[in-house]
Amino acid sequence: MKHVVSQEWLFEHGIQDHIVIADCRFILGQPEAGKQSYDIDHICGAFYFDLERDLSGPKEKHGGRHPLPDPGKLAAKLGRAGIHEHSVVVAYDDQGGAMASRFWWLLKYLGHDEVYILDKGYSAWKEAGYPVTEELPVEQQAVFTPKVRSEMLVNVEQVKNRLKRPGTVLVDSREEKRYLGLEETIDPVAGHIPGAKQYFWKEGLQASGGWKDASEQKARFADLRNADELIVYCGSGVTACPNVLALSEAGFDNVKLYAGSWSDWISYKDNPVATGKE
Repeated sequence: MKHVVSQEWLFEHGIQDHIVIADCRFILGQPEAGKQSYDIDHICGAFYFDLERDLSGPKEKHGGRHPLPDPGKLAAKLGRAGIHEHSVVVAYDDQGGAMASRFWWLLKYLGHDEVYILDKGYSAWKEAGYPVTEELPVEQQAVFTPKVRSEMLVNVEQVKNRLKRPGTVLVDSREEKRYLGLEETIDPVAGHIPGAKQYFWKEGLQASGGWKDASEQKARFADLRNADELIVYCGSGVTACPNVLALSEAGFDNVKLYAGSWSDWISYKDNPVATGKE
C-alpha cells in the first residue's frame, strides 16, 4: 500500500535515524485520555501529537470544531520531534487510523510526502509483542520548513460554488444516521450538504482493524470513478482524512479536503441542509 506500513516493517526499520514515529492517540470528548495513554506506554521513540493542541487551531465562530493549525506552530512542533525534509514519518493511533490520518494529511499539506500510517494501530502492535516503553524521547533541534499545498484544501465558499457542478462530488465520511439527519449527537444541526454521497470512513478498514488494500478501496469507491473532483468532509475535518487516504490508495488524485466540514457548513445560517437519501 502507498500510505500504510506493517507492524513488521516498523519493527525492522523504526530505530533508523531518519525515521520518526508520531503517536496520535486521542479520544473525542476525553481530551486528556490520549496523552495519558502515551505516558503509560508507547512505541519506542514515538513523540506525542495532540489532536486539539497540535493538529488543530483554536475554535472560533466559523471554521469548524477542529480548524487547521497554524503552519508555523505545527512546523516548530515537528522540528522538535526531529522531523525535517529527509525524514520518513510513521503515525499511529488507537482510533482506527482517524487521528493518524489527520497527521498524515497535515504533513502532506505542508509539503512532506514521506509520511505513512501504521497498520492496525497501537493496541495491535502491543498485543503482537512488539516493544513499548514509558520513556520519553529526547527533544530534537531539526528544522521543518512548511511548503503549503493550498490546492489540497477547499473552504466553505468554494464548496458552495461547486454545489451541483458537473464532475464534482462531495463525499460525506460520517456514519449513515448522521448523514441522513436521523441522529446528531455532536453538532447542533443534523443532515448533510446537499448532493453529498455517504461513504463512512470506517468502511475503509477490514474486520481485523487493518486497512483494506488498493483493490478493495477501488471497489468501495467504484461509483466515483468518473468524477473529475472529489471534496471530502466529515463532522470537523478529522475522520474525512482516512477517506482521503483511502481514495488515494484507490488511485484517485483530484481529492480535496473541506477542513471545516459539517460543523463549519452549519455555522452559516443561510447554507442549505439536506436530510434523507439523495
